[in-house]
This record gives sequence, C-alpha cells and structure tokens, in this order.
Amino acid sequence: MKQYYKTGLKLLIVILIGCLLVYYLFFAPVSVESLKVISGPIVAEVMGTGTLEARVQATISPKISGRIAQIFVDQGDNVVKGQKLVTLDDEDLRQQVEMAKAELSFAQAGVERAVSQIKSAEATEKQAKTSLDRQSKLVSSGAVSVDAFEKAQQQLEVAQAGLSQAQSAKIEAEKLVAKNEASLQFAQAQLAYTVINSPFDGLIVKRSRDSGDIVVPGSMVLDIISLDQLWISAWIDETMLGSLKAGQQAKIVFRSDPKTELPGKVARISPQADSETREVLVDVAIDQMPDIWAVGQRVEVYIETARKEDTTVIPQRVIVWRQQPGVYVIEKGKTYWRKIAIGLEGKDKVEVTQGLQPGQVVLIPDSKLPRDGRAVKVITK
Repeated sequence: MKQYYKTGLKLLIVILIGCLLVYYLFFAPVSVESLKVISGPIVAEVMGTGTLEARVQATISPKISGRIAQIFVDQGDNVVKGQKLVTLDDEDLRQQVEMAKAELSFAQAGVERAVSQIKSAEATEKQAKTSLDRQSKLVSSGAVSVDAFEKAQQQLEVAQAGLSQAQSAKIEAEKLVAKNEASLQFAQAQLAYTVINSPFDGLIVKRSRDSGDIVVPGSMVLDIISLDQLWISAWIDETMLGSLKAGQQAKIVFRSDPKTELPGKVARISPQADSETREVLVDVAIDQMPDIWAVGQRVEVYIETARKEDTTVIPQRVIVWRQQPGVYVIEKGKTYWRKIAIGLEGKDKVEVTQGLQPGQVVLIPDSKLPRDGRAVKVITK
C-alpha cells in the first residue's frame, strides 16, 4: 500500500510539472512591446539610390602631344575660369615660331622687291610707249625709217613683257607671304596649346599626371567639376514614374551620415528607362551640402509624392504580412492578427485606411510572434 502511495505521489508531481510547463509555454502571458495607434501627418515617398554628381564637369587634357613642364594645381583645389592649370615643354615650338617669323619676313621682303620691279617695269613701258608714239608720227613723213619704227615697237613689247613678269612675281611673293603667315599662325597656335587654362570656375577632383609625364591628345591630366550645381543621380523603379515630376521636394541622406536628412528638389527625370534594371534616372538637386562630401558618393533620396496632414498612421515595423498586410492588435490582454488596408507609404510610416483606429494598441513584433489569442503582458512604447 505504501508503495502504491509513493508511486501515485510521483505521478502527481510529474503531472503538475507537465501542467506548469504547458501553462508557461502556451497560456502564461508573454511580455511584448506595444504602441498606441495615433493620428498625424504622413508623407508618401519614393526611395532611390544614386550618387553625388556635378551637372557640369570636364576632363583636362592637352590638344597636342608633349612633356608636362608643370602642374599648378592638385585635387581639392578651387580654380577660376582662365586660371593656368598645366604647361607643356615649349622649347621646340618656340623655335618653330621664330623660324616661321623669319620665313614670313623673307617672303614680305620678296613682295617689296616685286613692287620695286613693277615700278621699274612700268617706267620702262611708259618710256617705250612714248617713243613709239613719237616715231609713229614721223614714219609717215619719212623722217624715221621703218626699221626704227619696228624697233620701237619691239622695245614696247619687251617692256610690257617685263611688266607682266614683275606683276606675276609680285603675285607669287604675296602667295608665299600668305603661306608663311598661315605657318606662323599654326606655330603660334601650337605654342599656345602648351598652356592649359581652366574652362570654368570649379573644383579639381582628380589629378592623374605629374611633371615630366608624356601626354597625348585625349589623355586625362585633371578632372574638374563646376560647383554651381551638384545633384544626386538616383535610380527609381519605373513603376513609380507616374508619381514623379520635376519640382517635387526630396530628402537626401548620405551614407557617410545616415542620421542627417538634407533638403533637395527633383530637377529632371530621364525619358529613358534602363532595359535591364527597369529603372529611371532622376536627378535631384541638393540645396545644402554636408561638411564633407565626395563626387561619386552613394546617397539615398526620398522624393515626396503625396502628403496628408491628419490620418491614422503606424510605423512600418509593426506590419506583419500574411499574403496581405496586418498587425497584431491587443484586446483584453490577448493579441490577435488583424488585416489592414494601407494608403500612403512614407520612409518609416504608413497610412492605415481600414482596420485600425487611433488609440488602439498594436504589438511591436520581434523574431518570435505569438499565436492568435495568446495572453500578453504589455510594455507600451
């Protein structure tokens, strides 16, 4: 009898322990965090990821091949339009300019000689014509022989040929002058190309060469951007294109400072979508730059597409999806999943159009979601 009593007691203890375990596992209230549903403003936003870019940028490269003599700026330097940035070795080109000047002077002297020859030939022609006119009057009276008259004609023809030759020589000399002037202009232009100036006010963002390097046309020496307009070139899903337009307000968050939101505005929207990612490029002008920034830096933008000032809103994080959106509401110490309808969606809040009312308490879900009807102990946030 005593043995049966001990066995029964042990069995009772096991049953009690099992009941306690079942109670704590399935029925005891669990501590959960919660918050009250409120009314407030909601801003619908479209999110995109992009990079900080300059609207105007240029690559500084030489127009001629040569050796870099000196670079006057470095990356991070501010420059003004017309400022000297780079010079190339110009010794050979200076010699070419001097040679072209000497050849031009020689050609100009040739023109002057041709002009003198023309004047001399004109005087000779004039004299020969005067002699012929005089003898033509005398040959009819027999005072001058026919041979003398014919000789005077020949002298005029020789003088006219000499004048024509002098005039042709002047034309050739002028052509040579024009050629040498073009050669001088070309040599001077080549010499001018050894000095590279800034095309606009801006900031040097990259330096790729040093003094002594050999460069060719098109090879990058410096990269320069204009600071007049910097913007974010962000990729937005093409499904959002219908809600976007120029002038919309935006918030800009640099990854280097994720807690700071800077104001911006949509500047332009690309009319072409990427055929692979199905995204559209949207340029967002930034009104205020952070203290430290870099061109090409990754940035998130949140473009405001709609706004309501007073509506039912909840944080994004309390939504639990079961093929459709819902939340865990807490009623009379127990929690139940309830379907909701979502309206405007912001960065971290959403509008609830059906299923919730301000003042209701909803659960903040964690990795372990309670089952429907589970008793809970509320910790209000």
